[in-house]
Amino acid sequence: MTETRVPRGARVRLGALSGDLRVEANARLDVDGRLVVPGEARFQGTSDILGDFECRSLRSDDGTVHVHGNLTVEEDIHSEDAALEVDGELRSRDVDVDRGLHVRGPIRGRSFEVGGYLEGGSTLDGTRVSAGGKVRLAGKMTAQEVEAGGSIDIAEVDLEALEAGGLVHIGGGTVRRSIKVGGRFVSEAPTHFGALNAGGFAELRGDGYGGSVKVGGFFTARRNLTFTTFEAGGFGTVEGDARGADVEIGGRFRVGGALVLTGTLEVGGSISVRRELLAQRLDLGGKLSAQRGTIQSSADVGGAIETQDGLKAERILLGRHARATGPLVGGAVELREKARAEDVYGESVELRSRASARRIVAVTVRLGEDAKADEVIYSQTVEVSPGASVRTPPRKVDQLPPFPL
Repeated sequence: MTETRVPRGARVRLGALSGDLRVEANARLDVDGRLVVPGEARFQGTSDILGDFECRSLRSDDGTVHVHGNLTVEEDIHSEDAALEVDGELRSRDVDVDRGLHVRGPIRGRSFEVGGYLEGGSTLDGTRVSAGGKVRLAGKMTAQEVEAGGSIDIAEVDLEALEAGGLVHIGGGTVRRSIKVGGRFVSEAPTHFGALNAGGFAELRGDGYGGSVKVGGFFTARRNLTFTTFEAGGFGTVEGDARGADVEIGGRFRVGGALVLTGTLEVGGSISVRRELLAQRLDLGGKLSAQRGTIQSSADVGGAIETQDGLKAERILLGRHARATGPLVGGAVELREKARAEDVYGESVELRSRASARRIVAVTVRLGEDAKADEVIYSQTVEVSPGASVRTPPRKVDQLPPFPL
């Protein structure tokens, strides 16, 4: 196969060639319409191509190849200790560049492996994108996977997976499988995701629609959040409504709207819900505050709960030394040793040793040793153990007054 050579520092005008092309450092290639190389194009050092360029494969070493036009490579691009700049569109099956890739127009290919930076002024369509440094794209990226050792900044995404060790900033879009961020993740617009794992800081400035969310540091959703499971070991905030299956809080979590769960809310730290809490089950070892709470099955409170309108559940258990502010409404309500509540309503209410309540309204009531209540209203039976006290005598009625909630 024939070969065309361009010597160091030369400036030549080329058009359609046959065979391969060899270009030495500091050369400038003027193009008659379009430069077409049916074979391999190899560049040693820095070179400029002033126009559109096509070749079967491209190799470059020790410098920057700058294409002042569109670049089309049938097979692959491979650069060692080199960078590639394209003023127009880039098309190539595979791209492997050591230093960096800068393309002002659309980028199309299968895989992109960049040791340094990848910057695009338009869109990118590919399968896999990887950069040791940063990835920055002004348009939409459509790919299977994108990962960067440093930062990622993309206007819109349509991906299967995204992973970065540093900062990730996206305008919004879809990541169907997983987002993994070791540093900070920020999304400006509505974002759909399969899973979000942020070891540092995550912020959704638009609505979030996802699967599992796991945050080791700080999490903020500026609007509404929909999820399957949410786990926060650090600090979390949803400024709108939060909807999902299960939530586990080891740190602190705040919901500015309602929290609606089909599963369990487990709190070892503290959680506040400005409006209503709905869940299948509550397991509270820390502190919960809400406007009101409705639990379909059981509410186990080992810490403190504060509500304005009350907490309602099929079964409510206030553990030893637990505290409840606001009405408790349940089928069966039990206050363990030294637990304290205000108004308690239920089918059956039991206060264990040294537990106390202000007002009890129930079908059946039992007060254990040294338990205390200000008022007891019942419709069937009341049992008062030795040492227990009721400020006013228990009052039996034919029909109990209406329960809250």
